[in-house]
Amino acid sequence: MRKIIAIGESILDAVYCNGRPNRTFVGGRVSNAAASLGALGLPVSMVSECCTDKVGDWVVDFFEKHHVDTRSIDRYTDGSTPFAAIFKDEAGGESIVNYGEYPMNRFNVIWPRIDEDDIVLFGSYYAIDSPQRERLYDLLSYAAERKAILVYLPGFQHGTQFNLTKVMPNILENFEVASLVIDHDKDINNMFPNQDSDKVYNNHIKFYECSYVHINPGKNATVYQGQDKHELAYSCSSDNHLGWQAGFIAGIIYGLITGGIKHGDVTTISWQQWDTMLNEAFDFAKQCAESETNCLPVAYAQEKSQQLLSNH
Repeated sequence: MRKIIAIGESILDAVYCNGRPNRTFVGGRVSNAAASLGALGLPVSMVSECCTDKVGDWVVDFFEKHHVDTRSIDRYTDGSTPFAAIFKDEAGGESIVNYGEYPMNRFNVIWPRIDEDDIVLFGSYYAIDSPQRERLYDLLSYAAERKAILVYLPGFQHGTQFNLTKVMPNILENFEVASLVIDHDKDINNMFPNQDSDKVYNNHIKFYECSYVHINPGKNATVYQGQDKHELAYSCSSDNHLGWQAGFIAGIIYGLITGGIKHGDVTTISWQQWDTMLNEAFDFAKQCAESETNCLPVAYAQEKSQQLLSNH
């Protein structure tokens, strides 16, 4: 079976509502999507890093409970595992304070094997910031040569500060190697202020000949391929944006696998196939948004896993 290689940060999120602790979970769209895909019984490897501290143990245990291969997570000894405190107020506002300390020598990961038509999911600050960016891009270039499907999630966590001019060349390089780009309004507002998805696609992505999916929160998803675009509406919205997005991403990857879509097919997927994938992604998103872990509930994952087994 085709493999999924997820590359992203391993971070513990703690949510505080009106000054009170609410819940704690392993955060990040890449991490949560990987956990959902692992729970489906798909072969998923997580490429990341975290300290050998207690928080790092919780993070690794989370992946292992979701049947994600953790051999490519670098466990460093100097520093601490990243931690994000998310403060929400009664008006729906949100602010994030990031903690954690990385060692000077970092991201010494063991790269998993990548074969043709495997799926490589990557994004967040790992894909744009030094020093891990340099090693990551070497792997992405290799994966592209191997004809893997590269799914890029641009943007970065709110509260993370970057010199946008400095990292923009990295973002554009990621568009160049990507087979499929998936983003939402906050992503493009961070990267390309005052530009809607039409402008972002035509001005920054179309040139690289990859497919592009933009999520319009609470409204629809828009797919861009070549000169055309296609929209599909959905009725479910949620305040749990992280869970919703992670579920949507997992649903798209699930659809690529169950639909038998390979590297050479990504830019020519029919609108009928896209409708099938998007409806699946919306369903995954709803399930994950309602979950405490931002991942697919056990019963739902088991049902989908049985469908996968029957189809193979």
